[in-house]
Amino acid sequence: MAASTGLMLGIFDHMDRGAVPVAEFYENRLRLIEAYDRADFYAYLVAEHHSTPLGMAPSPGIFLSAVAQRTKRLRFGPLVYTLPLYHPLRLIEEICMLDQMSGGRLEFGVGKGISPIETRYYGIDPDKSDAMFAEGYDLLRAGLTSKLLNFEGAFYQFKDVPLTLETIQKPYPPIWYGVVQPSSAQRAAKRGFKVMSNTATANVRATAETYWENFVSIPGSGTKPAFGMNRFLVVADTDEAAWAIARRAYRRWHASFMNLWNLAGIEPIGVNYPPEIDGQAADGRAVIGTPQAVLDKLQAQVEQTGVNYLGCRFAFGDMSLTESMRSIELFAEQVKPHLRGAQRVAAE
Repeated sequence: MAASTGLMLGIFDHMDRGAVPVAEFYENRLRLIEAYDRADFYAYLVAEHHSTPLGMAPSPGIFLSAVAQRTKRLRFGPLVYTLPLYHPLRLIEEICMLDQMSGGRLEFGVGKGISPIETRYYGIDPDKSDAMFAEGYDLLRAGLTSKLLNFEGAFYQFKDVPLTLETIQKPYPPIWYGVVQPSSAQRAAKRGFKVMSNTATANVRATAETYWENFVSIPGSGTKPAFGMNRFLVVADTDEAAWAIARRAYRRWHASFMNLWNLAGIEPIGVNYPPEIDGQAADGRAVIGTPQAVLDKLQAQVEQTGVNYLGCRFAFGDMSLTESMRSIELFAEQVKPHLRGAQRVAAE
């Protein structure tokens, strides 16, 4: 049996455009990531987006190579690599480089990409994304576990390609996947993936239970199952201060999220984010307030959902470095030590 106990705490980041120059924005994010490392968070996971202020890490591997050098213990990776946008051979080599450069701290997500607009910008037909994702994932597994790559597929063909790089973690680093419905959680669990859900608290439980019932570990990996939920978090010395920061910063984040959809004149596909953070807080996707208020709300969510991983989002919109640092400080000192998760056991 594969077992997972307690509650792991990590970071999720869109790296959406803030209010400072881009070079300063990158440096501020790296300083925050150093703070996550000092506070002993488990992992930093960053989204990949293109041609939009929602994602200032369109090439996540470049940013993560800096993360590898600025941290000591923190694990890190993209959530997700948008597989249809990558040449598989280059991605295999990048994964090996990042794992080696970090001493085996890489974890990475895989997906087809949530935005058909971004996919089309790369000349990819969104209707082919599912098939390209499936083939790309099979190629990743093959390339990360062999010295010679041979593959014959609908999109990619390789014959006797030597692979000179390898990962430290065997057979390859832990893999993450984003889920919404129980059906996608079942597929991810059977592949041995860790998963993250960005849905309302009331919807998480059934999806989490499906995951736990179907998890199959990757032979030889030692990867522990993880079902996570992702939450906007703003912690301040008073409720009033926390809400003022959260409301202001979220409006900037929401404008970035809607940017491409508004330009295309269509509604977002598969996601629903209200224009004010109050709507996110109402269904549990945002938790805002003093340390005690945040602790109480998060503990209730953990108990209600049965998750064993919490993805925290401390920086978004136009939050200043000082505001995010204070939020992290209060969380690390007064919330993190007291959050508890139940023991979870996943079926083989």
